[in-house]
Amino acid sequence: MDAFIQGFLVCGGLIIAIGAQNAFVLKQGLLRQHILAVILTCFACDFILISLGVFGLGTFIAAHTTSTVVLAIIGALFLLVYGGRSFRAAYRGNSALHWEETKERRSSLGQTILATLGVTLLNPHVYLDCFAIIGGIAGTLNAEQKGFFLFGALCTSALWFFSLGYGAGFLLPLFKRPHTWRILDTLIGIIMCSIAFGLIRYAFALG
Repeated sequence: MDAFIQGFLVCGGLIIAIGAQNAFVLKQGLLRQHILAVILTCFACDFILISLGVFGLGTFIAAHTTSTVVLAIIGALFLLVYGGRSFRAAYRGNSALHWEETKERRSSLGQTILATLGVTLLNPHVYLDCFAIIGGIAGTLNAEQKGFFLFGALCTSALWFFSLGYGAGFLLPLFKRPHTWRILDTLIGIIMCSIAFGLIRYAFALG
């Protein structure tokens, strides 16, 4: 039981911090666009990456500097483009002001899943979190404890993403005002670009 609680808390501390993935899930929840697919995609990524980290199967990836640098640069470019789009939406003020009237502009399911995978997997820090931090802690546990640790971590992941995605609906009255959408798009743009610049610095430091 201690291992379950440890996994629950460690994973919670890593994924609840505001980042590109959480900002994306929040906005999809507000837009009501393919939110279940977004949540399940995020959880599936966590399931795979955390499992690899707990059972020590992914540590070799973290050891390959070149692949980490390439991933960081690709991720930074992706986030800069996404952040730029958010700033443009904030400037125009038409991000999702009338989402019910603009259904023809909704992203397709495939596009949404690809974007979710992008904000999730094109960030080397997710591998450091899963393989170095979670993997390092799990490395001190025996086989039975690792199972409970993994279960606790995955429970946190599922609880967080479902709460974030569907809980966003409670904010909809607030987001009926155009000004609120401008603020959200601006914040998302800042988050995406700051993470992108962080990845660029990270890549140069490794290189």
